[in-house]
Amino acid sequence: MLNMIRHGSPTDRPPLLIAHGLFGSARNWGVIAKRLSDTREVVAVDMRNHGASFWDAAHGYEDLAADLAEVIGDRPHDVLGHSMGGKAAMVLALTRPEAVQRLVVADIAPVGYRHTQGHLIDAMRAVDLSRVTRRSDAAAQLTQVPEDGTRSFLLQSLDVAAGRWTLNLDALADEMDRIIGFPEIEGRFDGPTLFLSGANSDYVRAEHRDRILALFPGAKFARIPGAGHWLHAEKPREFEAAIRVFLDK
Repeated sequence: MLNMIRHGSPTDRPPLLIAHGLFGSARNWGVIAKRLSDTREVVAVDMRNHGASFWDAAHGYEDLAADLAEVIGDRPHDVLGHSMGGKAAMVLALTRPEAVQRLVVADIAPVGYRHTQGHLIDAMRAVDLSRVTRRSDAAAQLTQVPEDGTRSFLLQSLDVAAGRWTLNLDALADEMDRIIGFPEIEGRFDGPTLFLSGANSDYVRAEHRDRILALFPGAKFARIPGAGHWLHAEKPREFEAAIRVFLDK
């Protein structure tokens, strides 16, 4: 079972399950999850090979979707996934549509991408953890990672006291092709679906819409002005407002 952080209490509304992106964690979503829990229970998870969840050599989207289904159990949830978590949420909805009430996919499409995050894994592997007594020591070794928030984001997955990354870097590196890809899946999710993107991001493009609508015929599209791929971190209030409007319909 995935590690979970629960916010709020159960209500008569479906719980909201939040699945983070690559190198993220449930803690990254703490502020938004807590705010959204004023009307329902919100469950943020650490995906496998991340945070306090278990490590496994397999990191395909069928595997990640099965993990989410185990968390959901018998009571359907609303599901919000960002990037890698968005792909896992889509596969969950396509393979277990009865488990999902409403689906929010944050800045990702059901397609394969050419970019790889292997260089970030290499950068984390290169940190000499024996010389790290505080996060700033590791930051000084991550000079090849730009200081645009990426470095700070990665350092959130460093357990300084234990001298280890809370990411299974070997498995993520080995499975990178599956992570940036998307499985061939037969199926369709007819439930309410929102594809919410950053206006400054190119992850969800016009040429992706036919594919999206073939799998999610009820999909609606929205963009948050001034936001890039990390839309929930860059524009948290606007992101929260858009989620509320969609979930409260």
